[in-house]
Amino acid sequence: MNKHFYIFTFFISFMRYPAVSGRFYPSDGRILKKEIEDCFNHPIGPGMPGECRDTFGLAAAIAPHAGYRASGMNAAHVYKAIAEDGLPDVYVVIGPDHHGIPYDAALCGEPYVTPLGVCDVHEDVVKKMRTMIPDDPHAHRYEHSVEVQIPFIQFIDEKAKIVPIIMSDQSAECAEYISDAIRNACDGYRYVVIASSDMSHYVPKGRASEECKKVIERICAMDVRGMYDVITENGITSCGYGPMAAAMMSGGSCAKELKYSDSYDSLKMDKREVVGYLSVAFFRTQ
Repeated sequence: MNKHFYIFTFFISFMRYPAVSGRFYPSDGRILKKEIEDCFNHPIGPGMPGECRDTFGLAAAIAPHAGYRASGMNAAHVYKAIAEDGLPDVYVVIGPDHHGIPYDAALCGEPYVTPLGVCDVHEDVVKKMRTMIPDDPHAHRYEHSVEVQIPFIQFIDEKAKIVPIIMSDQSAECAEYISDAIRNACDGYRYVVIASSDMSHYVPKGRASEECKKVIERICAMDVRGMYDVITENGITSCGYGPMAAAMMSGGSCAKELKYSDSYDSLKMDKREVVGYLSVAFFRTQ
């Protein structure tokens, strides 16, 4: 081994590299940027972001995390809303754990690398969060739920600073703990919490729509416990209900559904097995 090897390994140990680039989204930066633009301009997308109003009323959001050709046009509704409302100092991105991390929740204090470049973490907020949530970048190594949100964030904000969190314990109690930690660590900064979640998985199109409607009703009523009850009682396979609950608890006073769609709407594949996608914005005032 020569000294160049050691320099290289030292460098890569302080970056979180992509796990799903080339699968969930393109690995070439130019192609990726074009695909994100196509998501905004898709028939079920919101159109490109308009003029920024700098109102900073958007406190949190829910966005899906499937491959961009399946759910990217739905997620674009969230990022258009953020871009037009005002770019925050901090983007707190919370995703569910799909791989079995050994924590209730894990922070990543390393920058996320995507084909669009390096997305830095917000060092001050991360430093404060470390006292409340374990910082283990290795726990984020394979997880896609946070990763797929980052290129969209970079697309609307080239100078974005993120705080990535993965939740394994998706209980309401854990969600409340995380939302409290976010408020404490982000005090003094403008921040947006982005909950990463897909909705019903591999069910008939009509059933997916009915199930999601029940969840949306509870979300728009800002009823966290009711959302948990609806998901549990109906066996709804929403994978990120914990992050959604944390977003609901993170400072918004009202919710607005931005878009519901499913994988058939975007891919025109089997109506008998669709995945539902939901975008919601939470605002501090009406």
